[in-house]
Amino acid sequence: MSKVTVVGAGKYGSTTVQRIAEWDIVDEVVMTDIVDGLPQGLALDMNQSRPVLGYRTKVVGTNDYADTADSDVVVITAGLPRKPGMSRMDLLGVNAGIVRTVTEEIVKYSPNAVIVVVTNPLDQMTTLAAEVSGFPKNRVLGQAGMLDSARFAHFISEAADVDILSVTAVTLGSHGETMVPVPSLCAVGDTPLTEALDADTIDELVDRTRKGGAEIVAYLKTGSAYYAPSAAAASMVRAIIEDSNAEMPVCAWMEGQYGIDGVYLGVIAKLGRAGVNEIAEIGLTDSEQTALAEAAVAVAEKVTDLKEIDY
Repeated sequence: MSKVTVVGAGKYGSTTVQRIAEWDIVDEVVMTDIVDGLPQGLALDMNQSRPVLGYRTKVVGTNDYADTADSDVVVITAGLPRKPGMSRMDLLGVNAGIVRTVTEEIVKYSPNAVIVVVTNPLDQMTTLAAEVSGFPKNRVLGQAGMLDSARFAHFISEAADVDILSVTAVTLGSHGETMVPVPSLCAVGDTPLTEALDADTIDELVDRTRKGGAEIVAYLKTGSAYYAPSAAAASMVRAIIEDSNAEMPVCAWMEGQYGIDGVYLGVIAKLGRAGVNEIAEIGLTDSEQTALAEAAVAVAEKVTDLKEIDY
């Protein structure tokens, strides 16, 4: 039986569960949370939508990690969301404690799972999950580039006034300030982005993409984005479950690719049942390559902060 667990029944987690269930790609999706009754109620509601939408995947809501046993993929969404004015780094201490506890439970009940981390600050939390789990690094990855690339594509489509599905957008690097847009690989239809839009406009879109999450947080005031993030996470899960070898921008462990080693970083990777099957080294311009190397250094420096806090 194929099975996916999503840890966290907030808006991000529950929407991820809904997307995976409605795609009908697994037998069961388990949603677990520390709030008694929350995952159970949401699961019951989702299950009652099955005859309307015509899918069979069963959703299980629980407060007990025993119900997550033998999951093929576990998505960690649990953690404190950002509030207006709060940086991802402000979340480091509290979310590190949450991710450590969750990861220990995953290892206990699903020792063969692939872990997809979405909790912020993303790069550090992915590193922490890998260290705590002891899993091979290819079986622990983070969701960032899929979301950032989608945001970049949306902004490009609006600026160029074109069909969103005609836009190709790629972002690498870290999730946040050291995100690395790759204009050389972005396009509007068959037209390179650098020809479709002027340099100043592209720079503005890049800056808006880097601050994409904060922009939504500022509007919502009491929450953070979840529609686009859940779509990104669920798409990664589908690639893993279907063993599709689909290429996606994800936070993956670097072992010499692009001359970078020993750090989790946003790159294009092929996903399948083993998690990250291969990191695709795409051609970058000199400036993009430099920016990616700088992002790797910045992430490595931030990871050291984990050793300085009590979680």
